[in-house]
Amino acid sequence: MADLRRRLHLISLLTLLAALPALVLVVLGSPRAAAHGAPMAPGSRTFLCYQDAITPTGEIKPRNAACAAAAATGGTTPFYNWFSVLRSDGAGRTRGFVPDGQLCSGGNPNFTGFDQVRTDWPLTHLTSGAAFTFSYNAWAAHPGSFHQYVTKDGFDPAQPLTWDALESTPFRSVANPPLSGTVGTIDGKYTWNGTLPANKSGRHVIYTVWQRSDSAETFYSCSDVVFDGGTGQVTGVGDGSGPTDPPPAGAACSAAYRTVGSWSGGYQGEVTVKNTGTTPILGWMVHFTLPGGQSLASVWNGVSTGTGTAATVDNADWNGSLAAGASTTFGFVANGGAPDPAVGYSCMVM
Repeated sequence: MADLRRRLHLISLLTLLAALPALVLVVLGSPRAAAHGAPMAPGSRTFLCYQDAITPTGEIKPRNAACAAAAATGGTTPFYNWFSVLRSDGAGRTRGFVPDGQLCSGGNPNFTGFDQVRTDWPLTHLTSGAAFTFSYNAWAAHPGSFHQYVTKDGFDPAQPLTWDALESTPFRSVANPPLSGTVGTIDGKYTWNGTLPANKSGRHVIYTVWQRSDSAETFYSCSDVVFDGGTGQVTGVGDGSGPTDPPPAGAACSAAYRTVGSWSGGYQGEVTVKNTGTTPILGWMVHFTLPGGQSLASVWNGVSTGTGTAATVDNADWNGSLAAGASTTFGFVANGGAPDPAVGYSCMVM
């Protein structure tokens, strides 16, 4: 009888230990997914340079001189990642956090090419004091606030952009604006109406800060504008005929994760990327946000281009082209914790 009691006690203990990780996940876990985006109207430097540089074959070949200089400084990866000018530790901080001269990169070293002092960045033509519909690309839907600043009168685009060059308060702030289109594509976007700054003329920068309310992740971006009576026209992109078209209709992809193995303090994951559209694709990009304290130690069959817990993996040279219905995989090792089934993996066609 005593032996039976000992066995029953052992079975109960083992059952409790087996259930403990799930209980901890229920108590401590929360849904996580990558949130990425950038201003589309007026377009940010990264967005308009991406449109300037992307070719029908998926290569980055800038034609605008300022965009070409950015590529020469930081390579072409930041062009594919035009929506990733972020700081995982931003928590909405601005002055005193992002250094002067680094506002357009948000202090993110991957985007320093877009901090260069030039007068030939692509421009959006606007009318001071006019009503305007602002749009901001949505890689993933998340709650948060957008704050838009403009440079002071007398702004000189031939000088580094500093905090003192911006008006001290936003001319427009909006929380959780409506979302439309397909999230994870160029068509997915937040939009809101507002009035452009009054009594402005000539060249300026509209500086946008997107602060997520469900994490510390914060996005920073520069939109070069000129107040000359325009209604949103863009110049300086491509040959002057306008932005390059987005990926063709029917282009789509998905990303599915599985855990290959795990150990104390780390794990190995595999992500299957599938062309779920009706047309061939030439490249893909997968985004996911690792739990706090984790980082990618290595990636294979893909190129890691993210920063901090905001992970980004682009296709390798040999597995970007996928026929409709075809799939490929990439693997990674993460350090700093265990896999979290709540992490979302999003795929974008490039």
